[in-house]
Amino acid sequence: MTKIGLLSDTHSHVDDKILNFFKDVDEIWHIGDIGSWEVVDKLKAIKPFKAVYGNIDGSEFRQEFKLIENFSCEDVHVLMIHIGGYPGKYEKGIKQFLKENPVNLFISGHSHILKVIYDKEFDLLHINPGAAGMSGLHKVRTAMRFSIDKEKIKGLEILELERYPKL
Repeated sequence: MTKIGLLSDTHSHVDDKILNFFKDVDEIWHIGDIGSWEVVDKLKAIKPFKAVYGNIDGSEFRQEFKLIENFSCEDVHVLMIHIGGYPGKYEKGIKQFLKENPVNLFISGHSHILKVIYDKEFDLLHINPGAAGMSGLHKVRTAMRFSIDKEKIKGLEILELERYPKL
């Protein structure tokens, strides 16, 4: 069994509550709009780290990370991309990619809206972890963790944090 910590849209901000939420995971996956190397360093310091770059991430991030990650974790085939849409509203080219490269788990970010949707057409689970950072229109910051056990995705947990903590 592999425990995954999942986040997106940090926009240069990751705090101790998120790091603590990820303390018992095996890997951390970031779905783009990282924003700063400080975020990468903090996450890499606690667990193995995999990421895709997002639309705000500059050339240094694009040299280090890919636009798309397409890989297997245990017996689950995973696709990660920052701007991918969601079932019924996929971005241009995503439906064709999914037809040619079937996956079990499709993860995207960008919208800052947490979503977990089963896609009957492609027989996959779509996850958007929402936004963990402070920039954007979201009112609640979110991160997720879940387990992959052979071919099963299970134990999904959501961390919700106030965007503007009370002082």
